[in-house]
Amino acid sequence: MPLALTLVERLSRARSDLRMGVPVVLIDGFAALVVAVEALTPQRLAELRALGQPELVLTARRAATLKARVYDGDIARIAVPEDVGLPWLNAMADPADDLAMPLKGPFTSLRGGAVDLHRAAVALAKSAQLLPAAVVVPIASQAAPDLTAIPVAEAAAELRAETQLHPVVSARLPMVASDAGRVHVFRPDDGGVEHYAIEIGRPDRARPVLARLHSACFTGDVLGSLKCDCGPQLRAALAQMGAEGAGVLLYLNQEGRGIGLANKMRAYSLQDQGFDTVEANHRLGFEDDERDFRIGAGLLRQMGFSSVRLLTNNPNKLRMMESHGIAVAERVPLKVGLTPQNADYLATKAAKSGHLL
Repeated sequence: MPLALTLVERLSRARSDLRMGVPVVLIDGFAALVVAVEALTPQRLAELRALGQPELVLTARRAATLKARVYDGDIARIAVPEDVGLPWLNAMADPADDLAMPLKGPFTSLRGGAVDLHRAAVALAKSAQLLPAAVVVPIASQAAPDLTAIPVAEAAAELRAETQLHPVVSARLPMVASDAGRVHVFRPDDGGVEHYAIEIGRPDRARPVLARLHSACFTGDVLGSLKCDCGPQLRAALAQMGAEGAGVLLYLNQEGRGIGLANKMRAYSLQDQGFDTVEANHRLGFEDDERDFRIGAGLLRQMGFSSVRLLTNNPNKLRMMESHGIAVAERVPLKVGLTPQNADYLATKAAKSGHLL
């Protein structure tokens, strides 16, 4: 069919639909409507109930907080009682008021049958940077012809695939760190956010380049937050590259360890309740770190680099580089930015995430 959407294009549309509260259709032997809880409205919930029995799908991390039984490994399926409304669903998805209302059960956890569709629903919500909680309602496959339809088997493979990026533009940018700066912009094929490479000087492609993978941190990089060390790390990395006359800083738009700014602020709110950064992510339903560092390796390869001196305290970045074709000649420590406000945060990164601090 002329002008038919590709799978990648339909996934991009599905993410947008979920963010607007529009259901998408997932197909895996049977069809189901899927809506992200975060964007659900009372009217849409009523329309879903008129079509079938809703199921709530959560990550095992969130289910553990709720003390709900998990029968499907990384996800839990919970029957939505007939007498509950949207406030109950929101409380199940969002831990903001967990301490005020710690007991939300008893729950009827579902077990048996195929769950790939439910797993894909959660993965789609995550990729849309929404809370990883979805309502699923089985339907006849022809019941919603106007909605975006996604085959689960193909979608699951695509969601796991490495993001493909292509260069858009590069331009000279004199900076405080170096007058010889250049910004390269890369755009993904899936309609997602762009990523940037800041090149200092003219690094020799035949030698290990001083490099840093820096994930965007609006609060630290722009606002000067004292809760993290991101801003000081960004500035120190650029300053060291400027002092040496060459380097590459990859600025990856993976805010909040890949969960997005809104969810990061939710995690900050939970930290104000006494949870550490890892516990907060788990209560929201996320893993410790949801970033995809393959993007960094891919950008370096595109720019002609095969070996790095990596500015990092995170050993996971070293392993990722090595496993995706970029040799790590040296780990260059980057220990800056300790404040009274982030001391516990840094201690948690060392104790629970293995950072070498």
